[in-house]
Amino acid sequence: MTATAPPALALLPPADDALVLSHRLGEWAGHAPVLEEEVALANIALDLLGQARALYAELRDELGSEDEIAYLREERAFRNCQLVEQPNEDFAHTIVRQLYFSAYQLPLHHRLASCVPVAAKAAQETAYHLDHAEQWTLRLGDGTEESHARMQRAADALWRYTGELFEPIEGLDIDWHGLRAEWSGTLTDVFGRAGLTVPDGPGTGAWSAGAGRQGLHTEPFGRMLAEMQHLHRSHPGASW
Repeated sequence: MTATAPPALALLPPADDALVLSHRLGEWAGHAPVLEEEVALANIALDLLGQARALYAELRDELGSEDEIAYLREERAFRNCQLVEQPNEDFAHTIVRQLYFSAYQLPLHHRLASCVPVAAKAAQETAYHLDHAEQWTLRLGDGTEESHARMQRAADALWRYTGELFEPIEGLDIDWHGLRAEWSGTLTDVFGRAGLTVPDGPGTGAWSAGAGRQGLHTEPFGRMLAEMQHLHRSHPGASW
């Protein structure tokens, strides 16, 4: 039996997550450490963009066309988590951010697959995203002293943004505690094999972020959004 579809607006946070992270990964074009990795990051970015578009299509009656949703909303109207908007920094930060997010997104898609058609296809893509981030985490965490130190610094710096992932989204009737447990298990396993230390739990120790779902974003997001929306806003009504 197919589960009841969630309210359309409940799909806005995961759609915004995918769009914003897609743009962040796209910033590596021409800057990735090796050509093969530039292609891989671009493919992941395109997967995420496709996921965002499919979810935005479900919001057409409430918010307008896909372009209007992506390019004409103000910063406070975006409901993405703060994790995905964090700057790329170095390659270690990009990989840890992807690991944290994909380990969350994959079980989320599994839980939504019965009621959100796009989630089943997205889960197949996200499994690759998670594997990609996992392999790089193992390679860098268990690599040189420098690569290990950079990965641990990235893990510690981005950890504060992970607690927000598990704040319930209104309209998505899923087991958030179970999702968090699955996420934690994945990270414990990957970090253990990579020789990295799992930081303290979100909300303990260092300041913990968590207001992106309410439209409050970190400073880098405003600059990113202005860059992302510039062309569309400069040529209103243009078609390509």
